[in-house]
Amino acid sequence: MNTALSWIKAYVPELACTDQEYTDAMTLTGTKVETFKRLDKNLDKIYVGQIESIEKHPDADKLIICQVNIGKETLQIVTGAPNVKVGDKVPVVIDGGKVAGGHDGGPLPEDGITIKNGKLRGVESFGMMCSIEELGSSRDMYPEAPELGIYIFPEDTEVGADAIEELGLRDTVFEYEITSNRVDCYSVLGIAREAAVTFGKPFIMPKVEVKGNGEKIEDYISVEVKDQELCPRYCARVCTNIKIAPSPKWMQRRLAASGIRPINNLVDITNYVMEEYGQPMHAFDLSTISGNKIIVRRAEDGEEFQTLDGQIRKLDKDMLMICDGEKEIGIAGIMGGENSKITDDVKTVLFEAAIFHGANIRKSAKRLGLRTEASGKFEKGLDPYNAEAAINRACQLIEELGCGEVVDGMIDVKAPLKELNRIPFKAERVNRLLGTDISQQEMLAIFERLELKALTEENGDKLLEIPSFRQDLEGIADIAEEVARFYGYDKIPTTLPSGEATTGKLPFKLRIEEKARDIAEYCGFSQGMCYSFESPRVFDKLLIPKEDVLRKAIVIANPLGEDFSIMRTISLNGMLTSLATNYNRRNKDVRLYELGNIYLPKEVPLTELPDERMEFTLGMYGDGDFFTMKGVVEEFFEAIGMDKKAVYDPNAGKPFLHPGRQANIIYDGKTVGYLGEVHPEVCDNYDIGTKAYVAVLDIPSLLPFATFNRKYRGIAKYPAVKRDISMVVPKEILAGQIEAMIAQRGGKILEHYELFDIYEGEQIKEGFKSMAYSIYFRANDRTLEEADVNGAMKKILNGLEGLGIELRQ
Repeated sequence: MNTALSWIKAYVPELACTDQEYTDAMTLTGTKVETFKRLDKNLDKIYVGQIESIEKHPDADKLIICQVNIGKETLQIVTGAPNVKVGDKVPVVIDGGKVAGGHDGGPLPEDGITIKNGKLRGVESFGMMCSIEELGSSRDMYPEAPELGIYIFPEDTEVGADAIEELGLRDTVFEYEITSNRVDCYSVLGIAREAAVTFGKPFIMPKVEVKGNGEKIEDYISVEVKDQELCPRYCARVCTNIKIAPSPKWMQRRLAASGIRPINNLVDITNYVMEEYGQPMHAFDLSTISGNKIIVRRAEDGEEFQTLDGQIRKLDKDMLMICDGEKEIGIAGIMGGENSKITDDVKTVLFEAAIFHGANIRKSAKRLGLRTEASGKFEKGLDPYNAEAAINRACQLIEELGCGEVVDGMIDVKAPLKELNRIPFKAERVNRLLGTDISQQEMLAIFERLELKALTEENGDKLLEIPSFRQDLEGIADIAEEVARFYGYDKIPTTLPSGEATTGKLPFKLRIEEKARDIAEYCGFSQGMCYSFESPRVFDKLLIPKEDVLRKAIVIANPLGEDFSIMRTISLNGMLTSLATNYNRRNKDVRLYELGNIYLPKEVPLTELPDERMEFTLGMYGDGDFFTMKGVVEEFFEAIGMDKKAVYDPNAGKPFLHPGRQANIIYDGKTVGYLGEVHPEVCDNYDIGTKAYVAVLDIPSLLPFATFNRKYRGIAKYPAVKRDISMVVPKEILAGQIEAMIAQRGGKILEHYELFDIYEGEQIKEGFKSMAYSIYFRANDRTLEEADVNGAMKKILNGLEGLGIELRQ
């Protein structure tokens, strides 16, 4: 994207800065300037002169001697130019002045060429008359310049004036590197907006008024769009009594500075509006449009079409075409057709300003091998609100330049335009993202200059209404970037990001999951991954009752099939399926684990997002039993800092687990999971021909109890005292109840305890079992005495007797 500084100043008239200051400031605010070029580089002491007389050189047939009035004096200049005559006004460089290069239009010298007074074939010459190439430009940019010879100014040019100023070369052209998300900056108005905010100057939008000639556009043309997905908006206006002529010099100079060759007023207007508004336009000769109707439709496979460049293009069904009542007249967004091109005889013109699907234009241009200035803009996705503004601007210029008359009204075929985006705004959140302390008032001042409208909701919260031309602003991070750009990146202090990532750690939840993997793999389990999509038949295989809440699953709107039609509410199906696959492939000892989500809806059908809960699922068969699985669970609890004893409640009531070999895992009064042997019928349903064991831990339930804080405890200085007790215990009394009593009654000197024997048999009376514990006592500050230990043991034994337990002698 190239723009002339003078064109920017047309919309930011108070802008005053050097070229380097402009480059640095715009780059720092995000509109990166790649380079800039002074158009008057190496041009000095060049004035408008008028030739007052011409005579032949006495000693050279191809040279002439001219007397040239430059306002303050008349100079004698010898030249070989064939195109000058008396009265012509020409650019004249005087003694000590500089030109950019030679008349041959070759590469320009870095420092230009200095002109000195001298003699040509014995006749003194005081200066030089210049061609357009010697002034550093070309006939592409100045089409009125002669192919060979001196540049001739219009007759009304003032003698003695600055020739460089008259040619529009007192200007600088800036080249920008625009990112593809900033479509608005592919226009002069977009760059001007950025410059206005960067330098804190007012931005003045062109005032567009179209008078019209009183006729109705419906009498001239109708438009039908058959594919609104590829063409969401099509605007058309008609201009009559067209008069083709050169466009004014100011327009030619602006186009030339942007690298566009001026052609005539009509073509230049469409190019001018494309550069100014960033909206490509196309002009059709209305007399070539059959049926006075425009139809926008897809092409047919194999169709051929001749474009304006004379080439025959082969089309396909994915390309969008502009057609009239009988034929194709243009490839949408890429190039018009030879059959509807503008000629010097045109009388009535149809202007088109449309919005086309960006990806479709890009793919079509690539397949055709035809990428144009227009397609390059369309493929980035244009602002649909901009099409109307651009076509009205073109019609205004038609009237202002005397190019024709504008018919009243506009044909506007469009799908419903997307509402303006609104983003919730909180200054403190922006400051957290940036690490700054910018006031809300200062942020709102920046937004106002950016044309972001601040709104206040009923509860007092702020919203920012985003103008349609800023399609890149989608969320609070984009808003924060706007604040950073114009507050100044150089003013933002160096701060560390907030949150746990600051110390280089994973978030706490992910550290718990990492520890789960470590413990599972340490205990011989391999990780598996199971589908979140399941079949409704899973609940029957797991023996889950019809009325169970687990059956209230989320149904997938577009499932791959019934086997993947619901979101899982329990993680066991995937685990048991994996165990079954291994069993049927004759793998003897298998241990698997999974960390995956289940999805529990609050109600069905959904009214809000479901509760997604991470489950740590363990499954195994072969070497190991219920207590092996229990040991893995307790190993995990210890690793994540859950130091209290978990309680195992056998009344879990899980239909998919063996009724006598299952338990809920309760920690500090809260159920955090379950484990047990898989019900034999469920094993048959999954074709597992051996005992299988599972454990499921609910990670969100564990998080409040987990910690990685560790307190150092030194090696004990004093000896421990060990006491063993053997008991006859009713079968209904659980080991957990006994251990809870020991912990409760043991006091401060109780160090730990462990079950070392359990027996049921003929020597124990019916309905009872024998259990034996080792109990260890130790004090941190002294050696324990017999009385200390005996007192603690007496309390423990009294408590156990209260449970109906007898001490074996």
